[in-house]
Amino acid sequence: MTESSTQPSSTLLPEPAGAANRRGPFRVGERVQLTDERGRMNTITLEEGGAFHTHKGFLNHDVIIGQPDGSVVTNTAGHQYQALRPLLSDFVLSMPRGAAVVYPKDAGQIVTMADIFPGARVVEAGVGSGALSISLLRAVGDAGYLHSFERRQEFAEIARGNVETIFGGPHPAWHVSLGDFQDEVVRAEEPGSVDRVVLDMLAPWECLDAVATVLAPGGVWINYVATATQLSRTAEAIRADGRFTEPDAWESMVRGWHLEGLAVRPEHRMVGHTGFLLVTRRLADGVTPLLRKKRAKAEFSQEDLNAWTPESVGERPVSDRKLRRAARDARAGRTDEV
Repeated sequence: MTESSTQPSSTLLPEPAGAANRRGPFRVGERVQLTDERGRMNTITLEEGGAFHTHKGFLNHDVIIGQPDGSVVTNTAGHQYQALRPLLSDFVLSMPRGAAVVYPKDAGQIVTMADIFPGARVVEAGVGSGALSISLLRAVGDAGYLHSFERRQEFAEIARGNVETIFGGPHPAWHVSLGDFQDEVVRAEEPGSVDRVVLDMLAPWECLDAVATVLAPGGVWINYVATATQLSRTAEAIRADGRFTEPDAWESMVRGWHLEGLAVRPEHRMVGHTGFLLVTRRLADGVTPLLRKKRAKAEFSQEDLNAWTPESVGERPVSDRKLRRAARDARAGRTDEV
């Protein structure tokens, strides 16, 4: 009996989008994260003949270009830097932005708890600066499908620039549409054709009918909201609708630890509340949802219903000037120094 190899042939598989940018020696146009001896980090974009200047000398980019990832390089004053490619979490926190980004801790929860799988058909709204879109595209892969809806063209341009920067060009699975999600998604997607819905918006309860229309039975709908009042109203709307399972909600907090010999203790600062996540699943048509026992009835006054504006829930307005600058930086592949 002849044994056959179970190892896949990597030479026969196409390179996934963005994979080439994550391997090999440093190249011109790449971002590099420099960390000095005191742990301070700066992110630069490599240019031929370029230089990274500080008050303690300067580091020629040509010293870094061609070196392997994880090298240690020395500037003109003898100070050393650890050179590494930024991770996704590093890129997200330093990329040009017009809107607040979904933090890595929340993006990871969304990908896992919404079960975003390779090849999945996913729709999302709104795009913001593209941070969550990048994580979703990595999860669905080249053979998947991500349709992102954004109301503001400026945000869509910033997101497109950031996505193309990290993947080295347009991603084959990504489609972006301008307009209100609840109006556009039912025009763009066939009923019951979507596996997952991800909403990062002010009033997700306004999208109940649209989500129920395009989401397949058993499909997952996950919402990212900033305040407890938004969380409450979204949950009550889902329960009252009758086409979804009982919603679950949570938040995640990240606390780093100081590690130095026996001095092991929590860091003084942590990434606390950034938003709530609420998840539910689409029931089959004609099915009556199981009712949770001993649930108090929630009521909203007309004053509550009229109060849903960005300012009332603490969103800061973004100036047109800042948006134009962020869009230019994203298209050019620039990043904020951190």
